[in-house]
Amino acid sequence: MGLLARYLESNDIPTVIAGSARDIIEQCGVPRFLFTDFPLGNPIGVPYDTEMQETITHMALDLVVNASFPRTTVQTPFEWRDNEWRNGFMYVGDENRELLERAGRLRKLQQEKNRQEIL
Repeated sequence: MGLLARYLESNDIPTVIAGSARDIIEQCGVPRFLFTDFPLGNPIGVPYDTEMQETITHMALDLVVNASFPRTTVQTPFEWRDNEWRNGFMYVGDENRELLERAGRLRKLQQEKNRQEIL
């Protein structure tokens, strides 16, 4: 996404990336970034919270107009409902290790199947 934003910007099309992976997005050097500290996949707000989603969308549009320097990052003022998502995010422990290993094996098998279908 960051490379696409940079390409569009080089062709005079302003962009804003709305996202949650601040370290990754900023490393890409995007021109404007609206950061929401939410679980991945929810950069515009809590599902079904249209008021929050509209506010975040307006913040993104405002960033296009008012960013005064390259690589501008603005953080939204919102917090996820309970922030419990952080406790389990990317967690690997004895109680889920087997499940994750099985999911990884199944994913690799599916990837191989997909490769074979292409050939």
